[in-house]
Amino acid sequence: MFSRSFTIFTLFGYDIKLDLSWFFIALLVVWSLATGYFPQTLTQATSLQILVLSVLSMLALFGSLILHELSHSLVAHRCGVEIKGITLFIFGGVAELKNEPQTPGAEFWIALAGPAMSFALAVIFWIARLLSELLGMPELVTALFSYVAWANAILAIFNLLPAFPMDGGRVMRAIVWQRTGDQLEATARATSAGSVLAYMLIGLGLMNVALTGQLGSLWIVIIGFFILASGRGAYENMRLHKLLEHRTARDVMTPAPVTVLPDETLATLVDHYILRRRISFVPVVDRDVLLGYIDLDVLRSIEPENWADTLVGDVYVEISPENTVSPDDPAESVLRRLSQTGRRKFLVVKGRKLQGVITLADLMRYLTLVQTVGARPHQAR
Repeated sequence: MFSRSFTIFTLFGYDIKLDLSWFFIALLVVWSLATGYFPQTLTQATSLQILVLSVLSMLALFGSLILHELSHSLVAHRCGVEIKGITLFIFGGVAELKNEPQTPGAEFWIALAGPAMSFALAVIFWIARLLSELLGMPELVTALFSYVAWANAILAIFNLLPAFPMDGGRVMRAIVWQRTGDQLEATARATSAGSVLAYMLIGLGLMNVALTGQLGSLWIVIIGFFILASGRGAYENMRLHKLLEHRTARDVMTPAPVTVLPDETLATLVDHYILRRRISFVPVVDRDVLLGYIDLDVLRSIEPENWADTLVGDVYVEISPENTVSPDDPAESVLRRLSQTGRRKFLVVKGRKLQGVITLADLMRYLTLVQTVGARPHQAR
């Protein structure tokens, strides 16, 4: 999900990562605090004090975000859901789930864990603010505690809005899922509610820009578009998961593909296989033993005038874990590998026997057919 992220430390076994987009929002928070909020709150503070306080407040805010996501992660672990790690990015933070919760109850408690932590932090920092006043601590300290308390309260309330895949949207999905017994239908309803909220935020932001001329309101518009896009993306991922559930590579592969012997020349391969049969990927098999494959990338690396003198066996790509899958591998994991690696084809192998070839086109065609005939997950073989 976050190709530009890097790990900064590990907490309770979870990698805490920063996406490069985080630096933009961190600078924006510091700038808004240093030029607006704190100068209005602390009229006697120097510019240096304001800047240091703004940086500390930003760090405290993102520390709170880490605890928010960590609470999701710890509850998810107790519910049997694996977490890849926690990433801070331009829109806050996210605990990256390896798999979806399997029950409405697990979904409900995982979703509530984050806002509960934010509310708890709001109370803790507000108590710290009151104590700092009673103890006569510097006004700068009181202002820091006050800001972080309010920020956590707002974070908790905002996350509880019914906009999937935000926490409130996940709570809504859990409730609908419990009532209907259909996770996909619950996801669709939660996504629709999130879309309504997203359009309201976009409209509100644009109207505010038009009426006041304050370009800062465009941030509300951006958040609206983010909710809209992430909600639809989450629904599509769930739909694909349900369509491919209980299906394996064997179900979606092309069986008995055209193969070539290693002692054929490249000229024969091109004339009799690639051009005649209109294929671009040919497994290499010798005495029913799969050796590897040859494709257009291999051909392009060899001058055409040398094709007649070059044997397939001299240039084919050998089989390896990187280009093969088992016929019993879940179809969803194959799709994930195709999307993550950029590879468009896999050899389906059992032992050293070729079972078939699976491509991204095979998976998309299969998904289209499943949707066309209206098959549901429980109707799989």
